[in-house]
Amino acid sequence: MTPLGIQLSLSFLWAFLVALFAVPSIIYIAHLKNMLDTPNVRTVHESLTPRLGGVAVFAGFMSALTIFADLGNGIQQLLAGCIVLFFVGLKDDLVSISVSKKFVGQLLATGIVMIMADVRLTSFQGILGIHELPVGISYAFTFLVIVGITNAINLIDGLDGLAGSIVLIIVSTFGYYFMRYGGPSYGNYVFVSVCLIGGMLGFLRYNFHRATIFMGDTGSLVCGFIVSVLTIQFIEMGLKVGQPFASSAPAVAAGILFVPLFDTLRVFIVRMMAGRSPFAPDKNHVHHRILAMGFQQISTVMLLGLLNLVVILFVINFADLGNTVLIGALVGFSLLLSVFLGVYRSRSAEQRVAS
Repeated sequence: MTPLGIQLSLSFLWAFLVALFAVPSIIYIAHLKNMLDTPNVRTVHESLTPRLGGVAVFAGFMSALTIFADLGNGIQQLLAGCIVLFFVGLKDDLVSISVSKKFVGQLLATGIVMIMADVRLTSFQGILGIHELPVGISYAFTFLVIVGITNAINLIDGLDGLAGSIVLIIVSTFGYYFMRYGGPSYGNYVFVSVCLIGGMLGFLRYNFHRATIFMGDTGSLVCGFIVSVLTIQFIEMGLKVGQPFASSAPAVAAGILFVPLFDTLRVFIVRMMAGRSPFAPDKNHVHHRILAMGFQQISTVMLLGLLNLVVILFVINFADLGNTVLIGALVGFSLLLSVFLGVYRSRSAEQRVAS
């Protein structure tokens, strides 16, 4: 095994073991201090459950990354942003905070990586005929992308093991391409991917149905933020000569993030069409609709994970079609899937009324 392979293996093992052994202690303290999530009409779980699993994921991720990785090329700023969101999420899990306060934390974390590390999207790579972006538009669009993806991961966290499984699929895909094509500029992000995979696997040992602990905002905000930065770096990597997807990198990245992006955009549109705030919580998420079809929690998680994998394989294998065709295909598939979910919901409602 190469020295790099040894480092990656050690960082994965460290993150995995820290998370694996931290979770039981967190569960014990949460029950001792009554820091538990109470079931309500919007939740799927039926018993009091701790929400602090993100503490274990963050502990494994951060300790492994700082020990084994080079913190250059924006990694140090990524960690600083993660720390900010960790405490925002921790406070929300313990005492609950407003959406505006969460937004301020996301604004601060995003500013750290954008301004201090210059992690931003610099080009549309031909989408709508636009290539290089003016600096102001680049910062504004990057902010929207980071906040959007961070909240998309946060919103998909509604079933045992769902958010963790989707994050694993996304981060593993990005990590593979950083390892193969990243070089000195993006190679450090392989360690980010591997450390998050290790921490997440250690946590998922206790999170699959029936979960004894949830990720909580502590984990979902941090994971979403990491995924958003990896997405930006993956798209920017496409600008380099010799990359596998070249100018199709934005569309490929959208395909890799398909399930959380589709779910977030769909629920926002459904809520606004109903005259409600897009941030008003409800049970309109894609996993709620699949559960309503009669699927169990674990089969719903597997189905959505498989869906994400199928879309990833599609965009990777047809990357030569270009951004416009790929994005068109993703939008078309999203519309068909939305119509199917809507029609099934309507039929289910009619059957309940008839019975």
